[in-house]
Amino acid sequence: MHLDRAALGEVAAVSVGVTVTVVTVFALGVLGLARLEGTRAQQGGTSAAGLGQAALCFLACAAVVAYGIYLIAPRFH
Repeated sequence: MHLDRAALGEVAAVSVGVTVTVVTVFALGVLGLARLEGTRAQQGGTSAAGLGQAALCFLACAAVVAYGIYLIAPRFH
């Protein structure tokens, strides 16, 4: 049995990179929600920037998850 260590290292590096990126983007989405709640508490209004940031970040996370499912499930190919 032959193990292609270069391919294994490449897969591991990409996996770690994507994981760190998704976690960071999700954290930025939570930060956007916190800004939205902070603005509501202080001013009684809403922050369009916080809501937009949260929406874009969570949409990006959902897109990455959907793409991962697409790659794994052969039914979608």
